[in-house]
Amino acid sequence: MQESDLNKQQEMTDVTHFPDDMDLEITAVERQPKQKGRYLISFGEYILSIHEDVMIKYRMLRGSTFTKRELEEIILADEKQRAYVQALKYLERKQRTRKELADRLREKEITSNVIEHALKRLENEGLINDELYAKQWAEQRVSNQRKGKAWVREELRQKGVDKSLISEALAEVSQEQEFESGLIVGRKKWNQTRGELLDKKRKTGAFLMRRGFSGELTRKVINQLIQENDEAEEDMEHFSFD
Repeated sequence: MQESDLNKQQEMTDVTHFPDDMDLEITAVERQPKQKGRYLISFGEYILSIHEDVMIKYRMLRGSTFTKRELEEIILADEKQRAYVQALKYLERKQRTRKELADRLREKEITSNVIEHALKRLENEGLINDELYAKQWAEQRVSNQRKGKAWVREELRQKGVDKSLISEALAEVSQEQEFESGLIVGRKKWNQTRGELLDKKRKTGAFLMRRGFSGELTRKVINQLIQENDEAEEDMEHFSFD
């Protein structure tokens, strides 16, 4: 939605200019152009844009009357519904964390309390779950994308996942899984590297560290690669991948 359209939409969800202490009768109800699921509710010269679900809930039919106070309550309900529907649109594309959804909703200039209401509703419905998200992300990134746990930890941190949930998720990825992933990408890098054993160790080790593998796991991978290639093993204490 362009800025001009957004401003116009906000004007039609504002009742501050509506008259106080009088009944406001609905004079017309019509679909809002280019806004799926939204209706224009007219009170004479005053117009509100309301989501269909909210309109039905409050029985906003032609001839019905409301006070300004009641309309303020309806506008709040509409704002909550708008945030919820917008969040569902984001979730249609891919699963997201709580923070990612909150950030996207803030871009729509939705207030914090309304965003929180939408997020709690989504959590109660099982549509967002940071604990499950973190576990699935960690498994996929280590096993399929061949990333180390340090890399995954930073990714989840940036996505706003709680530290305790990140630790739990990474704990479910076994050392064997991470080692196997490190070995696969390490072996590829090793075979692509030309030069002496020292060069292979240095370049492969640095490569693995950049992918988020720990110094300890990197040393294990390097040792395994040396054994696979029947190369004379040097004293690994001369190297530190930490």
